Amino acid sequence: MGYLEDFQAQLEKNDFHKFFQLWEEYCTSDTVDPVEFVTLLKSIKNSEMASIFGQYAETALPLWQTIQDEKGSLNVLRLIIDLQTVQSDVLRDTAIQALEKHYRNDPEFAKRLRYVGLRDAAGMKKTPDFQGAIAHFELLAHLKPGNFIHHAGGWGTGEIMEVSPIREEIVVELENVTGRKYISFANAFKALTPLPKDHFCVRRFAHPDELEQEARDNPVEVIKLLLRDLGPKTAAEIKEELAELVIPETDWAKWWQNARAKVKKDTMVESPLSLQQPFRLRDAALSHEDLFHKQLSAKKEPQGILQTIYNFVRDMPDMLKKGDVKQSLQDKLVSLLSSPEITPSQILQIRLFLDNSFGFSPNHQTLADNIKELQQVEEVINGIEIIALKKRALTAIHDHRPDWSDLFLSLLFSVQQHQLRDYILKELQQPATLPKLEKKLRDMLIHPTINPEVFVWYFQKVVSETNVPFANKHGQGEFLETFLILYSVLEGKPEYRELIKKMYSTLSGNRYLIVRNIIEGTSLEFIQEFLLLVSKCRTLSDHDKKILKSLAEVVHPSLSSKKKTKDESEVIWTTETGLKRTQERIRTLGTVEIVDNAREIEAARALGDLRENSEYKFALERRARLQTELKTLSDQLNRARVITPDDISSREVGVGSKVELADGNGKKITYSILGPWDAEAEKNILSFQSKLAEHMIGKKAGDTFKFKDETFTISKVESYLA
Repeated sequence: MGYLEDFQAQLEKNDFHKFFQLWEEYCTSDTVDPVEFVTLLKSIKNSEMASIFGQYAETALPLWQTIQDEKGSLNVLRLIIDLQTVQSDVLRDTAIQALEKHYRNDPEFAKRLRYVGLRDAAGMKKTPDFQGAIAHFELLAHLKPGNFIHHAGGWGTGEIMEVSPIREEIVVELENVTGRKYISFANAFKALTPLPKDHFCVRRFAHPDELEQEARDNPVEVIKLLLRDLGPKTAAEIKEELAELVIPETDWAKWWQNARAKVKKDTMVESPLSLQQPFRLRDAALSHEDLFHKQLSAKKEPQGILQTIYNFVRDMPDMLKKGDVKQSLQDKLVSLLSSPEITPSQILQIRLFLDNSFGFSPNHQTLADNIKELQQVEEVINGIEIIALKKRALTAIHDHRPDWSDLFLSLLFSVQQHQLRDYILKELQQPATLPKLEKKLRDMLIHPTINPEVFVWYFQKVVSETNVPFANKHGQGEFLETFLILYSVLEGKPEYRELIKKMYSTLSGNRYLIVRNIIEGTSLEFIQEFLLLVSKCRTLSDHDKKILKSLAEVVHPSLSSKKKTKDESEVIWTTETGLKRTQERIRTLGTVEIVDNAREIEAARALGDLRENSEYKFALERRARLQTELKTLSDQLNRARVITPDDISSREVGVGSKVELADGNGKKITYSILGPWDAEAEKNILSFQSKLAEHMIGKKAGDTFKFKDETFTISKVESYLA
């Protein structure tokens, strides 16, 4: 494939002069690889040189004639005819002879030669253009009911339903188009590509259930089918082709995790080293050992070599049972120790590999000796890039260093991975080291800005686990206060934008469940300090602050203002539907009814004698009613608030509640409590301002109340929006 790289370089430079010099050299070869020839011609066809090369495409015929394989010969000639622009008799005759060889028994052979431009209506060869003739002929031969095609215009895969040689058109049902489509032969030549019945796209279109079952039973084969028919694909592109169309989106993550683990071990698939690179299907299987050595030889830097060895040992543990493989890996690792580019972190990784936990024979210097002699431990540990080896290094430090606890206390605040912090935290909770840990955490409470990410990580521990320091009520309160202080400090710093998002999500998750749990049962002084800190968090919305204030008032009702004005206390709660209905009523009043009323007044005034003019009086009275209604609704609109799920409590009755009542006889009835604009008596929807609703608001399931000399029990409280 050496020529391909040279050709590709000239195509990218668009240097036709040097390209043609290379082409002349290429065409003097005695033999040619059909696959290489096809790849080269496809590259030319997809380049800016295609039209220029078309004038010289005929020069490829001598080299084409050396191809013995019939399929390879036709593939190459098809591309030559696609590229050629000279319409020479030699090329026409060559194309006709090749088609006769493959389709001589086709009863429609002569007609199809005419359709594709190789003969005219009289059967002669003089036609103006036969570029693409072989590809067009093959498409015509494929156009039969029940066969499948792909439409290049975005219509996707389709099944041929009818073919009419007389009208020179086909009828197709396509995956991305509603109804059947009529496509002429001329347009088919431009847009359609024939697909075999075992093509991935055909199976996905015609037999999706079978393909899904195969994908679940044998995911590797389906991915290989996809790569065979659609070419190299990244993980994201594979998901685009399979998720929802073959595997439901809800199952994708689990399915892909299983499939990728198996694909990595398949010798026909070349797996990428990064997410940006594609998976590729190899022409021939490559043994795991050969694949590993190929990957290893491509790495020059020590860390790249270590990562490749680790991936191989992790994914192919059985290969270490082969003595020659194990020995070659061990020799490679030992040789790396003498590399001038090796770092202390990489040396430690090699020692961890050579430790017998991986199955290798220990080197002359044991891992324990290396750990004991290790200097600048924190820097070395954080320089280890392979997480599994970093965990092994921490374990070795714990086992072989008497000062491990001091090192762990420092590493707790410098390692980046949560799983490693969890391990360090667990080890430091031993009775002998717990006081040191608590002192470090207390220091972090005082100075959270030194390690904000670690503070947020530990805050989540404090509120979700019971066996860590400060997980009691008092400790949680301290951490919540510091959390809010840190939030207000970091929210103005761009470098902490993602951390602030994480902090907000932690705070507001599950309708502020963390806040509810921490502040429940706390003192008034704590709640007041809490609200003060909340007020300083500028990026918390007014809605967030109202919710937090309302949660605080539940804990200490004395925080509720006793001197609210009438307008402040009479919020008009409404649904989206009620709000839109009221807005439409205001619009109608202002732009239609009041305008019509003004015309009525003018018309009545024209009748004269206003003292005895009843029409005029009625018109004035109507104006007063309309203006009063408009003012009332406008005032209410200014105080309107749309009910959201966050406003509705599932524990006690309030606006937005759906309440099931039982009377003294056990008879049950359900009411919904909304705003006055949504009230509908016939649907048991009450305004929160109604007398019955006022008797229920604030009560919980199991509470009783009296209304009109009858006792009711609240048996269930739910959200109306649920």
